[in-house]
Amino acid sequence: MTLAYPLWLLLFLPLAWLIRRRESGISIRMPQTNSPVDAPSLRTRIRSKLPWMRWLALALLVLAMARPQRKWEEEKIKADALDIVLSLDISPSMLSRDFEPDRLSVAKRVAAEFVAKRPHDRIGLVAFSAEAFTQCPLTTDRRVVQTFINELAVGRLEDGTAIGMGLATAVNRLKDSPSRSKIVVLLTDGENNSGYIAPLKAAEIAQTLGIRVYTVGIGTEGVVMSPAQRNSDGSYSFAPRFMKFDTQLLEEIAAATGGKFYRAFSERDLEAIYAEIDRLEKTKIEISTVRRTTDYFHWFIGVAVVLLLMEVLGTWGILRSATP
Repeated sequence: MTLAYPLWLLLFLPLAWLIRRRESGISIRMPQTNSPVDAPSLRTRIRSKLPWMRWLALALLVLAMARPQRKWEEEKIKADALDIVLSLDISPSMLSRDFEPDRLSVAKRVAAEFVAKRPHDRIGLVAFSAEAFTQCPLTTDRRVVQTFINELAVGRLEDGTAIGMGLATAVNRLKDSPSRSKIVVLLTDGENNSGYIAPLKAAEIAQTLGIRVYTVGIGTEGVVMSPAQRNSDGSYSFAPRFMKFDTQLLEEIAAATGGKFYRAFSERDLEAIYAEIDRLEKTKIEISTVRRTTDYFHWFIGVAVVLLLMEVLGTWGILRSATP
């Protein structure tokens, strides 16, 4: 609550009260007929307080002249948002321990941080191994997307790496999008060895639909502690395995769609990659601020009028004192 004008008029109220007190004559209080002389009646006590209503009413009128008001601002945001689908590999090799604790855990954390930085975009999530499925459709609810990212786990699909299926499923989520900017961020750690849709065919469809694909290869090449066997309880046994990477395929996918290929050998590399994608794909935002003011002076005037009426009615009405 603020005041449009200063309250310097309130300084005159104490002065007016002193002048009024000096000019007031000597009054004689007449006791009521059946009341003891030494104990003023309730009526007398109430009547003695009536002048305070007048001073309180004057104070409220001065406050009303100062125009109490509340100022607030409303921001209207017009965003030319992007539609983004994250397509993440959840094949067993994503449990390889060249990242701490493993590739998938790091990929999930960095992807969730990327989502947190895109408040105005619609974001979806696709997971793939030997096949692919939509984990989360396009939505502006960042918390929902982050929840689905955190729930990604290895073992839900048949083992394998179907890059073409992962890309095609992401493209399918974007094909009917009205957004002018449509993007797929595809992250994988291996070679394409499964699926009935060729990766380059999926890239060709993406290019036709105007969808840019950023491909991210995660993991180191060489001997890495990686899942070697799936146990009966669903867990994996780890052993040193030689890992190789098909960078050429990911480069061709990115080039065909106007995107870019990235290679992440460490967690820091992956963070830098997502930060660069965030910079490259900026959402255009227009913010217009509307300022409004709500006045409350009429409430003060209303209360002041009621107090003055009560004072007048009390002084000249039912509480009127006897005159000598």
